[in-house]
Amino acid sequence: MIDPTDYPGIRAWVQEWGGDVDYLDYVKSRGDMGMVVAFSRIFWPRFVEVEGCVLWDRVYEESNFAAWRESLSGDMPKIEATLNQLRVWQIVDPGDGEEEWRAQRYFAECVAKTWSAALSAEFPHRHFEVRVIDTEDGPIVTFSSGLR
Repeated sequence: MIDPTDYPGIRAWVQEWGGDVDYLDYVKSRGDMGMVVAFSRIFWPRFVEVEGCVLWDRVYEESNFAAWRESLSGDMPKIEATLNQLRVWQIVDPGDGEEEWRAQRYFAECVAKTWSAALSAEFPHRHFEVRVIDTEDGPIVTFSSGLR
């Protein structure tokens, strides 16, 4: 999927309205400022640095971090990859069918690209590997770091 109007739900909406409408009009019609602001934090998250690990602020919790640090013997990239996970199905209930899986993958790839840019902007001295992992439940976006 390259164009959001390829997604069946958006395509049907565009066809129903006719004329010169597209995915931006779809967002205007179906969303609100709260949704836009929430998505902005998904696409450009905040990070915290804890004991050399860079973590998505949403997933950091001190006792959980300590437990994973101990369990993974302080392996920074493994700790980061374990904690820094966005599971697409946590945001929206996945539908059935190939189109739904492609749409989830497209969303995950977009998140991965923006996370990579956000990490590079905030931590220019570090290298990050941002990945999309396919699972039976849907894609997961994750990242881990290493020093440059």
